[in-house]
Amino acid sequence: MATMLLAIVIAALATTGASGKTIVVPEGNRHASQPKVPGASIKRTRDTRSTFDRKYDKILDLLQRDRKLRAKINSTAAQYGIDPIHIVGALVGEHTYNVDAYDRLQSYYIKAMAYATGGLSFSYNRMDVDEFVNLPEFDKCRSFSSSFDLWTCREAVWEKSFKNRTVRGVRYPNDRFSAVFFQPFYAGQTFGLGQLNPLTALMHTDMVNRVSGYRKLSHRDGEDVYKAIMNPDMSLAYVAAALRHSIDAYRDIAGLDISGNPGITATLYNVGNPDDRARVLARRNRDRKARGQSLLMPQENYYGWLVNDRIDDLRALF
Repeated sequence: MATMLLAIVIAALATTGASGKTIVVPEGNRHASQPKVPGASIKRTRDTRSTFDRKYDKILDLLQRDRKLRAKINSTAAQYGIDPIHIVGALVGEHTYNVDAYDRLQSYYIKAMAYATGGLSFSYNRMDVDEFVNLPEFDKCRSFSSSFDLWTCREAVWEKSFKNRTVRGVRYPNDRFSAVFFQPFYAGQTFGLGQLNPLTALMHTDMVNRVSGYRKLSHRDGEDVYKAIMNPDMSLAYVAAALRHSIDAYRDIAGLDISGNPGITATLYNVGNPDDRARVLARRNRDRKARGQSLLMPQENYYGWLVNDRIDDLRALF
């Protein structure tokens, strides 16, 4: 009952921004044709002797055949007060441009069991991430209590003070925090049905604990984190939490309601950092409003463009 009440409250909040006024972002794509697909995605698909169309058909086929998966998506979306099309869009985008979908949902469960028994830990250059985030540079993050704010702060410290720098004799790579410390198999790898990375799961663990009741994740327990992002039952909650957060961030920061445009939420799921992107757009729109110009709407990338372009296929699932 508590979870259902929370979902109702979240859904109600989605219609009203902090100022009481939001601008609805229209459906559909702003770009007439698909933006350029990154070379890494093209190479990854070519190396597996596949095509984007074949990969799209494969994930769509899984969703069409598996009624239990669709039911899980529906129930998870209801918990987080979002349209299930947002979850579907994220899954389709990831499995079209990142990895091939498995033929059966059961394969994701089997894979999760294998990953969750591997003695995983998060570290770089023999330094555990727990030791790393206790370095003095991270002191300003200690005041944050929410998992999202805490890990967002830590990610910002990484970008400013460690990325592509030598600190106390240690040379740190010119790469993302999540790729350096949180992906022990190889940099850039994401996992499971939602193709999540561990840092994303850690950021959203408070919301998932509150809404879905799953215990909070810790960076000190790599196996538990991987279990969460590899197990379809749990990973869908983290996908939904990330999407819910993006919708809320654009409403509260930029005064824009993106809940009716799954191509935009899919884009944000793909590129990350929704708060920063909402701030940039809000600042640009304040400047444009002061000059009497029309407001800018958020734009889809190649990934979100596909979701909006194939919206009839995806809507037919439900």
